[in-house]
Amino acid sequence: HIYVHYSSEEDEGKIIRLVRGESSESDGPAAAKPAKIPQQTVFDARREIDGIEINRSIDDYVVALITATRDPGRYSEDLKRWIHVGVSPRGGIALDKVGRAHAWYHNRDFVTPDDIRAVVNDCFRHRLKLSYEAHADGITADDVTKEIVSQVAVG
Repeated sequence: HIYVHYSSEEDEGKIIRLVRGESSESDGPAAAKPAKIPQQTVFDARREIDGIEINRSIDDYVVALITATRDPGRYSEDLKRWIHVGVSPRGGIALDKVGRAHAWYHNRDFVTPDDIRAVVNDCFRHRLKLSYEAHADGITADDVTKEIVSQVAVG
């Protein structure tokens, strides 16, 4: 779950025209359409991402981040007040997969803690259910995730 902010008015018009199948004004009507990515290229990328190495300490870090959402009182009273429902097993699966994709994108064959930290907000944002107190205090899922990351050590 990523945030997509509103486009400018100019960009909004371009989006509408592109979705409608038209080229942008500067390209003209005869502009070439971008090349499609062959399906096999997507399958090959998925296979490469699946082969990205995650060592045991990174696995433990992912599990610790997930656990912190489920037992937040172990880390801080604020987290305990803010989290109503923690991240499900699918959140851990997503964090593992997206962390590997992030490493692959950065031309590495292994995952680092920085890969996990780079994607944790996007993996947790819509999976954390915040408490009434968190909403009343203006606390967002990103705020909670930032606090979790600051509290959980890499094993």
